[in-house]
Amino acid sequence: MLDSSLIAIYPGSFDPITNGHLDVIERGGRMVERLVVAVLRNAGKQPLFSVQERIAMLTDAVAHYAHVEVASFDGLLVDFAFERGADVILRGIRAISDYELEWQMALMNRRLRPRIETVFLMAREEYSFLSSHIVKEVAQLGGDVSSMVPPAVNRRLQERFRPTLRSTPTGVK
Repeated sequence: MLDSSLIAIYPGSFDPITNGHLDVIERGGRMVERLVVAVLRNAGKQPLFSVQERIAMLTDAVAHYAHVEVASFDGLLVDFAFERGADVILRGIRAISDYELEWQMALMNRRLRPRIETVFLMAREEYSFLSSHIVKEVAQLGGDVSSMVPPAVNRRLQERFRPTLRSTPTGVK
């Protein structure tokens, strides 16, 4: 168990938040006094949901955790963590393929801000396949993702990907 006076940052794009993210928030949040879930504002990516929409979905999903807050950032994660007084960067790992990139980022972050540690949490087995990318793809193709995301996120995905009603030309059956 980590020191309960710690502040942690859990960064990500959260486009959208999944139940796997919520699992990391719940388990990681038990190890720290305060957990800041930080949405990355990245102008180089074309997200499905705006930063404001992602913050709203996250805020709704974590509302029952008194010690969890939602924020957004751009620039270097370690600078944001330093500004927030964080001691730890929390990262979820689903598979070994996640580990290599996460390891490289953790080493770079340590080089930039040696006082800030990175803590990795392994995904629960039921979430080890789950990613925002897969959820968006399945939802866009009309699949049911209700067991993979919070209810409010599921509603937003359905609204975003709802097929537009096309009128049939007259006389065509």
